Amino acid sequence: MLTLASKLKRDDGLKGSRTSATASDSTRRVSVRDRLLVKEVAELEANLPCTCKVHFPDPNKLHCFQLTVSPEFFVLFCVFLIDEGYYQGGKFQFETEVPDAYNMVPPKVRCLTRIWHPNITETGEICLSLLREHSIDGTGWAPTRTLKDVVWGLNSLFTDLLNFDDPLNIEAAEHHLRDKEDFRNKVEDYIKRYAR
Repeated sequence: MLTLASKLKRDDGLKGSRTSATASDSTRRVSVRDRLLVKEVAELEANLPCTCKVHFPDPNKLHCFQLTVSPEFFVLFCVFLIDEGYYQGGKFQFETEVPDAYNMVPPKVRCLTRIWHPNITETGEICLSLLREHSIDGTGWAPTRTLKDVVWGLNSLFTDLLNFDDPLNIEAAEHHLRDKEDFRNKVEDYIKRYAR
């Protein structure tokens, strides 16, 4: 099977035998992205949180992948937060698309699982500072960040980055402030209905 890594090696061999390069800027950007992704995917797979699984529907398209986050109690127990167990037992699917201009711009990530969460809307938009191209607080995307950072950040949305003070889903955050037990019940209902 031809994978992106073997294709890149073959292309390197062809470049050496060419007398003139006629690649366009956009081709070079894609090539840079793909070269980065080969390295970053290997690093990601070696350092994946135990609560996460990555799936590449097409192994030749490393720029499109799915992530499953399955928060578990024993992992959440290590994080010293009182609200850490809300999402345990759920399986949350994320779709990631790495644009041609990567690593100068962040990947585009969307939650495919309907969820009741202060930092994820029911339509899948995600509030995670490192996914912001421009961030006032300096914690947004930078070319030094990698896919590993993105995956660990998404995983942390279910533990230490669960943020009720700066929500994207204001209704969920206000629900938590009003009635924590009812919030927990709604989260559990969503998990039973959408995240199994």
